[in-house]
Amino acid sequence: MLSIEWTASEGWLTPRITPYANLSLDPATCVLHYAFTCFEGMKAYKDRSGAVRLFRPDRNMARLNRSASRIALPSFSGPEFQKLIAEFCKLEERFIPSEKGYTLYLRPTMIGTQRTLGVGPPGSALLYLIASPVGPYYPSGFKAVSLEATSSVVRAWPGGVGNAKLGANYAPCVVPQMDAATRGFHQNLWLFAEEGEEYVTEVGTMNLFCAMQNKQGEKELVTAPLDGTILEGVTRDSVLELARERLSGEGWKVSERKYTMREVKEAADDGRLLEVFGAGTAAVVSPVRSISWNGQLIKCGLPDDQEAGELAQRMKDWIEGIQYGEEEHPWSVKV
Repeated sequence: MLSIEWTASEGWLTPRITPYANLSLDPATCVLHYAFTCFEGMKAYKDRSGAVRLFRPDRNMARLNRSASRIALPSFSGPEFQKLIAEFCKLEERFIPSEKGYTLYLRPTMIGTQRTLGVGPPGSALLYLIASPVGPYYPSGFKAVSLEATSSVVRAWPGGVGNAKLGANYAPCVVPQMDAATRGFHQNLWLFAEEGEEYVTEVGTMNLFCAMQNKQGEKELVTAPLDGTILEGVTRDSVLELARERLSGEGWKVSERKYTMREVKEAADDGRLLEVFGAGTAAVVSPVRSISWNGQLIKCGLPDDQEAGELAQRMKDWIEGIQYGEEEHPWSVKV
């Protein structure tokens, strides 16, 4: 594991890479009481030549800094921490699988370590990185998921912290997910009710994309805007950039805008809902077969004998091609 301690009086201390071990924390440590913790999720890949690559690590560094700043934890130099992660990956290269679909999952985490029961900015912190080899999210190929649209429980709201990757954002979502699972659904589709409408935000721990046609036949790939209620996903941004670059010539409009479940249902009823998929680090893209909303099951454009739509498959292929160095691209960084 890689670890760097910080104190308000001395700043960041000397980084260390040491054997994986338990942390020793005083029972009064502020992270245990007031959730001074944020984290990132990223992966190390090995290309066909055996070189180790990271995918857009600068985006993870920037987001971790934003999350830390939101909860009064110290900021750090993104480029310098990225260099340390690269050294860590070189040292642990034997744990990075060579087969495509397999990666070394990297979990940078920052916690407040001050021993105090007072509520205030922590006077000490720990930035550390742990890792684990992981296999394909779908070992036997895509498996489309079903979602339950949820508005009775709210994941995030304007002015809140839904745009930061904080530990405190995740634990409260587990009970609603367990509840949805009792009715046969894989994840919650988080809605936000406003002015009599229910707006689509995120799905589980991923961003959501809907591909639909408007009533004039124009094709649109739409996702919720960065208005503070959704996480600024690295995969989300990658899907948007690739779609704008590679789909515009095929007549696609790519939008970041507010849209409602009513709009999604009307498109499905009219046969205009082409496909729906989630986007995130773990699965890259996750196709959606159906969404339950107000007791109605909305079909999301997938034929019964298919697990993924054409757009989801193309996005997965494009992004993984970059991640594994099959396509030379600025987003793929050799360590």
